[in-house]
Amino acid sequence: MVKVIAAHLRESEKGKFVTLDLLGQIEMIQSQNTGRFYATARRCSIGTTFDLETAKGFIGQLLPGSIGRVQCEPYAYTVQETGEVINLSHTYAYIPVQEKIAEQEEHYPNELELLKV
Repeated sequence: MVKVIAAHLRESEKGKFVTLDLLGQIEMIQSQNTGRFYATARRCSIGTTFDLETAKGFIGQLLPGSIGRVQCEPYAYTVQETGEVINLSHTYAYIPVQEKIAEQEEHYPNELELLKV
């Protein structure tokens, strides 16, 4: 499940549009520097057909699905805490439940077949 945490009115060269910010489940990640664990959650933004007031009404709502890491064109990202510029080639996107099921069937066809009995 993902949670709607914010709504924004954005503008691009094509005009204005409304987005929803989504927050995924809490994850425990081990630091590569210290070896200690820390809690984090994946976030992403999705476009909508709503006006801003309608979109704000969805804040707090839970949606089925998850937020997954997806490949994209490489881009430069500035780490706010350090000012370091790093190159990334991934982003995070909302993954509906149906796609997650299809992905699991692709990777674990025999195991899922046993569960259908």
